[in-house]
Amino acid sequence: RKKLKSTSKYIYQTLFLNGENSDIKICALGEEWNLHKIYLCQSGYFSSMFSGSWKESSMNVIELEIPDQNIDVEALQVALGSLYRDDVLINPSRVVALLAAACMLQLDGLIQQCGETMKETITAQTVCGYYNSAGTYGLDSVKKKCLEWLLNNLMTHQSVGLFKELSINLMKQLISSSNLFVLQVEMDVYTALKKWMFLQLVPSWNGSFKQVLTEADAWFAERRREFGGGVAFLESAQGRAFMPVFAHLRLQYIISDLASARIVEGDALLPSEWLSSVYKQQWFAMLRAEQDNDIGPQEINKEELEGNSMRCGRKLAKDGDYCWRWTGFNFGLDLLVTYTNRYIIFKRNTLNQPCSGSVSLQPRRSIAFRLRLASFDCSGKMICSRTTGYQILTLEKDQEQIVMNLDSRLLTFPLYICCNFLYTSPEKRADS
Repeated sequence: RKKLKSTSKYIYQTLFLNGENSDIKICALGEEWNLHKIYLCQSGYFSSMFSGSWKESSMNVIELEIPDQNIDVEALQVALGSLYRDDVLINPSRVVALLAAACMLQLDGLIQQCGETMKETITAQTVCGYYNSAGTYGLDSVKKKCLEWLLNNLMTHQSVGLFKELSINLMKQLISSSNLFVLQVEMDVYTALKKWMFLQLVPSWNGSFKQVLTEADAWFAERRREFGGGVAFLESAQGRAFMPVFAHLRLQYIISDLASARIVEGDALLPSEWLSSVYKQQWFAMLRAEQDNDIGPQEINKEELEGNSMRCGRKLAKDGDYCWRWTGFNFGLDLLVTYTNRYIIFKRNTLNQPCSGSVSLQPRRSIAFRLRLASFDCSGKMICSRTTGYQILTLEKDQEQIVMNLDSRLLTFPLYICCNFLYTSPEKRADS
């Protein structure tokens, strides 16, 4: 037996596609649609047009002005057709154009559906376009989702295309956040910014991402020769716009490693005043730790942790036993991190294992920390996550402490571990 068409399909075919019994013609972008006022009035745009004393309310042919360049004929076809059917299948590659058309025609249901489609299809290729479109068309939930994706994936999904698309304002938001998933340490954030700034300044460059750092170093070296000595690149006319982004680097955790400090000094990207103030700050912090018996934070200062904590991370490719430390001078606290038998363990190494730097022999030392674990699918969408929240941990010499017990739901590998640490108490400032 021949299957009868559903009412929705019949209406769509007969009234929209065939235009039978049409009482109004809509013209736009060189195309015409024979439609029906009773269906068009579902749209806030047309409902307003056909009511009151507007001249269009008595016209049989309406010529639409399309001020938005994102709107094309195909998007209008789908948006207008949505008024005649129950379901609209949205192609992710067309979602921005359709969103623009839906916003112009004030189709709230279609706008919401476009937003859900965008949130489900965020990738390295779409995230910047979606973020910008969400800002243009007022989809705050999509904008927030894109920002979360970038915070989670910026350090692992780097590409030439993504770095060219990331605006200065968006990159500033990412670099300033304590929620940025940093792999491995803060120096890697600096290196990523160097590549990003080069691609922003030389957008015509097209090569593999593996070549970007070499090309960037060569390009900035040429600028140094042009400037001569004494002028940092960020102080130049070309570099000044990038200052607000680099200002959010946590330089105290870069200059705590000799090799990293030498690279930053040699690059001459950062103003010398920035570095000299950080050297001074770290020197006084070291003196407090060594001579003033500063044993570390004693209470949770969320503002201090979010703005000044050390950001570091690690990728565990597969299940097994792991033990590592994040290098750098951490005021004599050699912290070993172990993953074994579904436990994450922190150990204050003092005497038991060799350490390349100096080790504090104070009986007790405290750190403020937050530990986050997450796993992602191949597109960067978070599968599951877990966090300790901000905590204070006090350790005696060579003491170890379990800080997280993983349940089986989190054992999806690769597993990403991201930590925020504060090793010293915030400096006490005299009352004004």
